[in-house]
Amino acid sequence: MEEILHEIATQNNLILHTSKVLLGGDINEVYRLHTNKGGFVLKCNHADKFPSMFVVESRGLQLLQSTNSFKIPQVIANGKINNTAYLLMEYLPSGAKPSTFWYDFGKRLSILHRNTNSKFGLDYDNYIGSLPQYNSFQETASEFYILQRLEPQFKMAVDKGYHFSRLSSFYTRVSKEIPEEPSALLHGDLWNGNYLVSNDGQPVLIDPAIAYAPREMDIAMMHLFGGFPIEVFNSYHESFPLEYDWESRIDIWQLYYLLVHLNLFGDGYLSQVKRIIKRFN
Repeated sequence: MEEILHEIATQNNLILHTSKVLLGGDINEVYRLHTNKGGFVLKCNHADKFPSMFVVESRGLQLLQSTNSFKIPQVIANGKINNTAYLLMEYLPSGAKPSTFWYDFGKRLSILHRNTNSKFGLDYDNYIGSLPQYNSFQETASEFYILQRLEPQFKMAVDKGYHFSRLSSFYTRVSKEIPEEPSALLHGDLWNGNYLVSNDGQPVLIDPAIAYAPREMDIAMMHLFGGFPIEVFNSYHESFPLEYDWESRIDIWQLYYLLVHLNLFGDGYLSQVKRIIKRFN
C-alpha cells in the first residue's frame, strides 16, 4: 500500500514523507498523509467494488461546502490508480467543544436545511455506507421516500431472504403521515460518527449521503444511535421549527436507516423494522 500512497501523492504534486492509518470503518482505508505541503486525509477503496463512490462523495462535500453552513473538508482530488480509487482532502486538526458547540450545531443544521430544490432527489445517485442510494427526482416527499428510499431497501432485504407483510397498506398510511414540506438539502447519514470538532471549535461534517429530501430524516437519524444532546434540537427548532407532531414521525424516517443496517449487518435490526411496519398498519 505504501507504494500506492506515494503514487497518489506524486499524481497530486505532493512528496509523501510519512503516513498514518486512521479509523475508516468497514468500507474504506483512511490515512493521514504528511507531505511537503502539509497534512492531508486520503480515503481509498476498491474501484470495481464501489464504482464512482469517491466521485459522488466529492460532489456531496462540495455542495455542502457551498451552503456556508458547516465547516467541510476541502476536496483536493479524487482519482484511480490501478484498481484503487481515492479521495484526497485537507486535514482538519481536531479541537475541544466550546460551551456553545451544540447550539451552533443546531443553527448550522437549520441553515443547511433551508437549501431547497423544487423536487425531491438529486441529479445523480450516491451511496449510503456501502449500499447504493437512489435519488431520482420525485414531486412529493412521500413519493421520494417510498420509491427512492424504502422500496429499494425492502427489495434488497427480500432478496436476502427476509419477509415482510402488509407493505402496501404501510405505504398508504405513511403517505398520509408525511408532511408536505419543501425539500431540504440533507447530510443524509447524520450519526455521531460523521461529525468532527475543528481546532477552533467548529462542527465539521464528513461522509455525506446527500439529497434534497424531507428534513426530518436528518433529525431522525440523529436520534437513532444517540450522541446528540437536547440542546442541538432546541437550537434547530428555535431557528427552523419542525412541523407539528414531528416526534411521532421519527419511526417513519428511522425505518430507512434501520433497513440499511439490516442489509449491511444482518437480522439484529429485523425486529425494529417489523415493529415500525406494524405500528403504521
